Amino acid sequence: MKIPYIPEDAPFNGEQKYWLAGFLAGLHSRLLVLEDKQTAPAAGAGANTQLHILFGSQTGNAEALAQSAAKAARAKGLVPVVQALGEVDIDVFATMRHVLIVTSTYGEGEMPDNAQLFWQALSASTAPRLEQMHFAVLAIGDTGYDGFCQAGKFFDMRLEQLGAKRVFDRIDCDIDYEEPSGEWIGNAMPQFAASAGSSGTALESAPEAPVIPGSNKQNPYAAALVTNRRLSGEQSAKDIRHFEFDLSDSGLKYEAGDALGVIPINDAELVSLLLSELKADYETPVPGFDRNLGDLLTYQFEISEPSRKLIEWVGQNTTNQELLHVLQHDDKDTLANWLWGKDTLDLLQLDLKRTLSVPELVAMLRPLQHRAYSISSSSKAHPNQVHLTIASVRYHSGGRERKGVCSSYLAERVRRGEKPAIFISPNKAFRVPQNNSAPLIMVGPGTGIAPFRAFLQERQAIGADGKNWLFFGDQHQEHDYIYADELAGWQQSGLLTHLDLAFSRDQEEKIYVQNRMLEKGAELYAWLQEGAYFYVCGDASRMAKDVDAALYEVVRQFGGLSSERAAAYIDQLKKDKRYLRDVY
Repeated sequence: MKIPYIPEDAPFNGEQKYWLAGFLAGLHSRLLVLEDKQTAPAAGAGANTQLHILFGSQTGNAEALAQSAAKAARAKGLVPVVQALGEVDIDVFATMRHVLIVTSTYGEGEMPDNAQLFWQALSASTAPRLEQMHFAVLAIGDTGYDGFCQAGKFFDMRLEQLGAKRVFDRIDCDIDYEEPSGEWIGNAMPQFAASAGSSGTALESAPEAPVIPGSNKQNPYAAALVTNRRLSGEQSAKDIRHFEFDLSDSGLKYEAGDALGVIPINDAELVSLLLSELKADYETPVPGFDRNLGDLLTYQFEISEPSRKLIEWVGQNTTNQELLHVLQHDDKDTLANWLWGKDTLDLLQLDLKRTLSVPELVAMLRPLQHRAYSISSSSKAHPNQVHLTIASVRYHSGGRERKGVCSSYLAERVRRGEKPAIFISPNKAFRVPQNNSAPLIMVGPGTGIAPFRAFLQERQAIGADGKNWLFFGDQHQEHDYIYADELAGWQQSGLLTHLDLAFSRDQEEKIYVQNRMLEKGAELYAWLQEGAYFYVCGDASRMAKDVDAALYEVVRQFGGLSSERAAAYIDQLKKDKRYLRDVY
């Protein structure tokens, strides 16, 4: 069934067109529900063996887990239907009988972008009752952040409130989620199969392709670094670098919008300082590990950011009044401010009531994680390479120079020709539109330009005729205007229709990309009305929120819409996958 549409030349103003579009979309969803009910298989014909696996994913991890769950479901005779939560209508959701929700948590306990609208509908007072639904929730998160697995906890609680029956208890997985989530899926599927009345006979599935090194974190690829070039000027407050890796013999494929995972190695100087504080040698054995202490601190554990377990232990065993005061008030923001710039060594150097032993410390450390960076090249333009655009993190605190774990590793310690371990991290929710004529609006200040460099290369390579508009900015044009020559060339060729720059500190009053959006609001809204896709990449805590507020104001002001209609307009952009974010 095709949804009716409103012709561009229809005699309606912006608000009228939007109201009609929303009405038709809602009517379409209702008809789909009726159609599903009328065409549902008869009892005993496999109607109940469907397992809807719904994922909320910001970077692709939850989506990959959903696909793993689908494979396990087929092995138990279940028919998996995998969808993003943002693609699910709440009325259709109410007809589902067996549901597995796999979700990550974004930011400080927030829903992933592609689950936010669904959550609004599910948490509303008008949400339908779900007494006939059987469900389970698999949550992934990071204990390094507040609100660990909060999105999964919300779904689990809300489904129970609406009368759904829990088939299997929720699991909350930390950053090393692969093993526990795999075990959980293996235990949950027989429960779903029993609930659905499945025969348990495995369904046929397509043969699995061989795993290519570099296609996942468990099987990384050693890629030669061929370029390490500073992009920012020598007088810049930032050290932004362009990296190129050789993929010519790897067989790896990636798409514009994907990320590259880089597995770092901890700084040897910090490892040495930690060993000295522990009064231990590099070769010190650690019970339960086949590596010595120095190797564990270098290759296996996070040491630049103290773990929650270590913070809690220190809080219970320190006489440091400042930390005790912070912990006593149980204020997350105050604790975060106190921890800023502090690493594992800083906490061990506080006044402690007793010495922490090596085995105790190792038991409290978190596994060393890869860092994911938005790819800044198109494989169509560079078939044998992958490019990254990274700002090196360096600052002084507590009398020591601090460095970003992975950014300084690449910038300072990987020589050209050496081969750090990398892997492709697909992000299917952040792609160039298939419609080559669709206009693109891209907002990417600083290193947020990375995926949009890839998008522009991609559109150029495939000969897309759609218009392209980039909002870019940083501190100073003279020192921080990265990729200036490339952008100028794309402007001259016509690939880049508009380029709006915002260098915040080149004038007394700071100007940011969101200010440029408001200045060009009338044309920006006109592009949206033409079907433009709106993309944002960069800092989630400030920039992305400010850009979102500016977009709302552009739609409200230049669309002549009420506040409610403007919010609904932006929600529709999200539903249509025309408002997409890659934020961190």
